[in-house]
Amino acid sequence: MEYARIAEAYERIERTTGRLEMTQLLVDLFKMTPKAVLPQVVYLTQGKLYPDYVGVEVGVAEKLAIRAVAQAASVSETEVQKQLHALGDLGEATMRLMEGHRPKGERLTVQDVYSTLDEMARASGAGSQEKKINLLRDLLRRASPKEAKYIVRTVTGKLRLGVGDMTVLDALAVALAGDKRFRVDLERAYNLSSDLGLVAETLAKGGIEEVRKFHVSVGHPIRPMLAERLASPEEILQKLGGRCIAEYKYDGERVQVHKRGKDVVLYSRRLENITAQYPDAIELVRAHVKAKDAIIECEAVAIDPDTGELRPFQELMHRRRKYGIREAMELYPISLFAFEVLYVDGQDLTLKSYEERHRMLEKIIEPSDRFRIAEYLITEDPEELELFFQRAIQDGCEGVICKAVHPKAVYQAGARGWLWIKYKRDYKSEMTDTVDLVVVGAFYGRGRRGGTYGALLLAAYDPKADLFRSVTKCGSGFSDEDLEQLPKRLKEYKLDHRHPRVDSKMEADVWFAPGMVIEVIGAEITLSPTHTCGWGAIKPNAGLAIRFPRFTGRYRDDKSPEDATTCEEIISMYQRQLKTVAAS
Repeated sequence: MEYARIAEAYERIERTTGRLEMTQLLVDLFKMTPKAVLPQVVYLTQGKLYPDYVGVEVGVAEKLAIRAVAQAASVSETEVQKQLHALGDLGEATMRLMEGHRPKGERLTVQDVYSTLDEMARASGAGSQEKKINLLRDLLRRASPKEAKYIVRTVTGKLRLGVGDMTVLDALAVALAGDKRFRVDLERAYNLSSDLGLVAETLAKGGIEEVRKFHVSVGHPIRPMLAERLASPEEILQKLGGRCIAEYKYDGERVQVHKRGKDVVLYSRRLENITAQYPDAIELVRAHVKAKDAIIECEAVAIDPDTGELRPFQELMHRRRKYGIREAMELYPISLFAFEVLYVDGQDLTLKSYEERHRMLEKIIEPSDRFRIAEYLITEDPEELELFFQRAIQDGCEGVICKAVHPKAVYQAGARGWLWIKYKRDYKSEMTDTVDLVVVGAFYGRGRRGGTYGALLLAAYDPKADLFRSVTKCGSGFSDEDLEQLPKRLKEYKLDHRHPRVDSKMEADVWFAPGMVIEVIGAEITLSPTHTCGWGAIKPNAGLAIRFPRFTGRYRDDKSPEDATTCEEIISMYQRQLKTVAAS
């Protein structure tokens, strides 16, 4: 398959402003793609070579890419930088510089591009930078200007198509299974494997029946189950059938542990391989998990090395580094609190009830001060739950997670359902609640904020429609340093039009592909004629907006856009707010 066909499809996708049109363009692309290269086309469309958990990236910095482009186009690096400054995008600059360029040799194929990028990604050691530059230069010399544009964007990590995982699954269902209704089967397989390329390959080779045979396996991270939220023990117990397990909600990093014998791999909430950052966690798992093979979920929490007390999330983030890991480990040691088990010695536990899973967790863990099961309580009593909640706050936690214990309380991989419910300190009054929102647009600043962004357009996620719906415009809470850094932080997501997965009646000065997630608090949630979150859910021709929003200072780099607060959550918060007002 010629790479030119992919480049043409990307160009059309980039221009579209509607998700349905984007999906149809992907359907057309997947239909024309030979089965043998479908996984590679899926990965490339995501701007990657492998699923995130593999941890293989092309890793070409813009400076190195500029050198390769200069050599391929036979111009100076200064000229490339000049075009980059004028156009704001190295891909566009490359296409312009290579106009009139006649590709050398045979037309590029998908296999040519993929194998070359893979070779670049795996280059390491002395001379690896020069090797990457030479490989990219030679690839660009074989490319048309349009192909070169998307190759450069791919290698620098700035493809910027903004195609979401669910959009890819929709397109695969239509293109290869014949109907969008098969998306549910593909989504389950993806939730258990976190590998869209593998799902596409399985569908292409064995059809939907083969996809339905997917199962949990060590080494393939499972997309994490998510929780809803409610504001009182009474509501929580009523929703969970009158009885629940309540667990401490620790202020740490959610870690999925995969153990096969002595080999241990750790994945973040976003399913990135973070094993290298937690060598102490690996030793704790080896010492305290008695099963030979297992997949468990833990919260990694920073602790005070002198007192053993829990420390806040911000201190744990010092562990997110490539160098000086041993020093950081000594300065910011951790404890692991296990709260879930998904697989043990050949047994898939995801379809077992939570009580069964919890009993297995207790069976395979040998507790210690540094590694133990999350503090928990089984209760039917709202007062007992409230006291447990208060104790969690006193012990340095964010609150509690309440989990259903009935026989149908399975592990809903990749889903947010009413089997897990968060009860956090922030939820005790109107909207002192924090929410995690996605940056989808920005407005230019004035006066002291001239030259940067004065406010951001923020959106909540609607998983049913796979859209990001606007919910507020936020300009408060940003420090001078934040304001200075925002254009740099958001540069890779910048677009010249509204992204097709963004639903907004408000026109931003600058649009972004959904990527950055930030934490926000506000005074209250109100009906809005301009914001689209919850449109029509409360009142016809009205959505919901967060009034007086303020950035808390916390960038949620640990969350993908799809992990952000959902529109349903915003609706529920508004409804609870109404009840609070009516009762006062």
